[in-house]
Amino acid sequence: MAATEKKLKVAIMGAKGYPYVYGGYDTMIKELGERLVQHGVQVRVYNHRALFSDKPRFVNGIECIYTPAIESKSLTQLTHTFFSMIHACLSDVDVIFVVNSGNGPFGLISKIFRKPTAINVDGLEWLRPKWKGLGAKYFFWASKMATKFYDQIINDSDEMRRVYLDLFNKDSKVIAYGANPKENVGPELLKKWNLKSRGYYLIVGRLVPDNNADLIIEGFLKTNSEKTLVVVGDVPFSDPWANSLKKIQDPRLLFTGYVTDPNELAALYSHCYGYFHGHEFGGTNPAMLKALGYGCAILALDTPFNQEMLQSGKHGWYFEKNTDAVKLLVEKAEAKPEALDQLRKTARSGLTQKYNWDYVTEQYLEVFRNLAKK
Repeated sequence: MAATEKKLKVAIMGAKGYPYVYGGYDTMIKELGERLVQHGVQVRVYNHRALFSDKPRFVNGIECIYTPAIESKSLTQLTHTFFSMIHACLSDVDVIFVVNSGNGPFGLISKIFRKPTAINVDGLEWLRPKWKGLGAKYFFWASKMATKFYDQIINDSDEMRRVYLDLFNKDSKVIAYGANPKENVGPELLKKWNLKSRGYYLIVGRLVPDNNADLIIEGFLKTNSEKTLVVVGDVPFSDPWANSLKKIQDPRLLFTGYVTDPNELAALYSHCYGYFHGHEFGGTNPAMLKALGYGCAILALDTPFNQEMLQSGKHGWYFEKNTDAVKLLVEKAEAKPEALDQLRKTARSGLTQKYNWDYVTEQYLEVFRNLAKK
């Protein structure tokens, strides 16, 4: 790099922060932020002040700013981005990168300050059952505002790009979510739950209606399978829908709650007989990428997003959104163990170049450099 060349300075906001890795966006910020630093970019991440007891200014070369928020279920994220956006606009950053379409309206602030911006807009938030009524209307409006106020819209799948073209008449750049292919780990850690390798099916995800765990559980329990259905995940608050699932009494059903130990989670992925993916709304899903990375046989809800990720059936089998379809798929899976074995052998090849974090980073870097030139 020439001595006179100014370092690119990028501010990132809209997730919980760094290195607080809890969800998909937090993971993306970690993977992307650390790689951008290696590329000589000055990276600043805005962290939720309330989530960090220690507040170091720099972590792994990334500058951390701890901004406040109005702490409530519906306002925390939005107010945190609002304060972060004002701070970033009054600073010397070259580009502001925001995640989450709910932050769409705050692009107006950066427009006023003439700061170049990009936003990763995520999935079809307005269709998720948890945002009924006003919440759904807000997310639809916010996603529309994102297309008006931000300089560059980023989607993580071709299908989401099509949705934004159809609904908002706005094109976007497709940059997939990255994945790290993993080596299989041994089955020793399964002893914690009394599980055996290939003796169980796996669901990983939040216990919310749009992930369809209820449908999968009901369909599975209709079968004569002697395997266990393991449900990994929960919700961070008391929820009647999630509680009703956890009350189902059947010896073949195991709720682990959150599994925070990465080695335990790796063992659960590596040794499942089949991985059930019921996520309905959204683009590239991190849990599905993990399943591919660990070489799982994937049984997925038939949606355009899941079709795209599994290359139209090359890397998984599909079920329609009804319990009988789940039942039939379990019976098929148990009648054809060699076919599931073939899915496991080829799963990692489904992580094509577009899901490679280094490639993902290069694409974001190109977007940020082009925006900085403006």
